[in-house]
Amino acid sequence: MVRYFETTSLFHYTWDQVAQGYWKRYPNPESTHVLSEDTVYREIRGHKLFTKRLLTKTNRVPKWGERFVSSSKVKIVEESIVDPKEKILVTYTRNLGYAKVMSVVEKVTYRVSPDNPNWTLAERSAWIDSQVFGFGRAIQAFGLERFRKNCQKMVGGFNCVLAAMYPQATAAGLSSHSPGGNPASPIKKETLKDAAKKATDLAKAKAGPIYASCQPSET
Repeated sequence: MVRYFETTSLFHYTWDQVAQGYWKRYPNPESTHVLSEDTVYREIRGHKLFTKRLLTKTNRVPKWGERFVSSSKVKIVEESIVDPKEKILVTYTRNLGYAKVMSVVEKVTYRVSPDNPNWTLAERSAWIDSQVFGFGRAIQAFGLERFRKNCQKMVGGFNCVLAAMYPQATAAGLSSHSPGGNPASPIKKETLKDAAKKATDLAKAKAGPIYASCQPSET
């Protein structure tokens, strides 16, 4: 049976700030395991921005797991849909390497917080599975616990990036002592496409034939 995990996080930044910061969240102090990120596909359909990226990460393997995994590096496919009209950013990630040993599929939805229009709510879901006969349940339990711990690091690292990008909003948030306070300040508007493009142009230029299998199918 696939293990399921969900959690929510609250960012004290506007949705526009979070959506723009998303493309610049690496590197950060909590993401030293992220080695590279390449944009392999991006287009606008209607008013939505569709992007597919390939990330390379290191993944520490416990001693018992070395019998199943020969390398500590793994490729991650990340697909995202940005809807600036509805102010929703949805991301999907899944690992390409060692998927039979342990597959992790994650969905995150960033939307305006219903409690404060200047905050952003992130709703995260994950499905963890293993097809290793005799060890599947143990590997799923290990993956679930690791993912649970990594969620805190992911949020902390993203907050570091947002604090560096929007120091005024951070200062406003720290000075607000009530949940209903306004932790964000006005920022210069930049289109989501431009923000994403600036952050990934160099990586996109390097994306080559080895990523051909990751290209989206015609729909």
